[in-house]
Amino acid sequence: MIIDLPSTTTSQVNTKLVQVREQGGANTLGRVLTLVIVTDDGERTEDAIDAANEASREHPCRVIVVARGARKAAARLDAQIRVGGDAGASEVVVLRLYGALADEGASCVIPLLLPDAPVVAWWPFEAPAKPADDPIGKLATRRITDSAADRNPIKALEVRQKNYAEGDTDLAWTRLTLWRAVLAAALDLPPYEKISAATVTGEGDSPSTDLLAAWLASRLRVPVRRVKTTTGQGICTVVLERKSGVVELDRPDGKVGTLTQPGQPSRRVALQRREIRDCLAEELRRLDPDEIYESTLKSLTKVDRARAAAKPKARAEAKSEPPAEPKPPAKRAKAVAAARSGPAEKAAHPASPPRKTAKKKAAS
Repeated sequence: MIIDLPSTTTSQVNTKLVQVREQGGANTLGRVLTLVIVTDDGERTEDAIDAANEASREHPCRVIVVARGARKAAARLDAQIRVGGDAGASEVVVLRLYGALADEGASCVIPLLLPDAPVVAWWPFEAPAKPADDPIGKLATRRITDSAADRNPIKALEVRQKNYAEGDTDLAWTRLTLWRAVLAAALDLPPYEKISAATVTGEGDSPSTDLLAAWLASRLRVPVRRVKTTTGQGICTVVLERKSGVVELDRPDGKVGTLTQPGQPSRRVALQRREIRDCLAEELRRLDPDEIYESTLKSLTKVDRARAAAKPKARAEAKSEPPAEPKPPAKRAKAVAAARSGPAEKAAHPASPPRKTAKKKAAS
């Protein structure tokens, strides 16, 4: 059921929520948290709401969507209440803010927060440079961003690293859960040897690839190289080097990966690229600070991003080429020097005078 409340106030929205709850029998005490979605009003707003509805089936919550509209319009609040089949296992309140109200999202959210329930803020697309200092971010105990959805994903990840605060997390980090689980399980199998180096290959604008490389650098404390590629999507390959051979996890198609280890048969593992709803549901399972994510952000500076993939190729080409012969160039240099110093006839026949001298000596 969808109820539209054009040109309304937060007080009227709250009153309507109580009426709907009394008529439909929905129990507010069944909501475990309040999820606040902050975005600009547009076509992508519905995608974020759909993801929140799916995640709410695991975490029943009240979803408040702050959709900021045109700032040049007159100040106005248009609200929409969704319950039942249109809201998953939650109740959705969409607040479309126009004019001066577009920058007052926190003031409109506070009257609609569930009492004594934690608040999680989610920026599905562009996010503030420091979410902890954002007015809505200050209300939340957990702040979720998505660097991959930013216009410049790698730059956005650098901003997250610089402005990290306890409670921050990123869906680019959540997408690594399956990769981290498979790699950790692979190292639990014999031979139990120390990793000496690692290489992570992925798209150039994939923040998840950078985070995976930083995670390996943080946990294994070995040199890690991050290589860019254009032949795959997201993370493509992880190679861990050790004495007995390499452990390689390769995912060329973005769906199924192949784990290769010395002395063991190759195994295929499910590494499907995760949907937003799955990543969001995972992040809503914990409301405490993520220390592993924090240490991973700090290790981003330890990753070698130099394009070292071209160096082995250059060395191989150098080995395949035959060694240069120094004698011919030296002879040519002598001929040129003789031509510049002597007459033209001597330059044309530089060897004739020595041969005549040799004949005279032989005759005598």
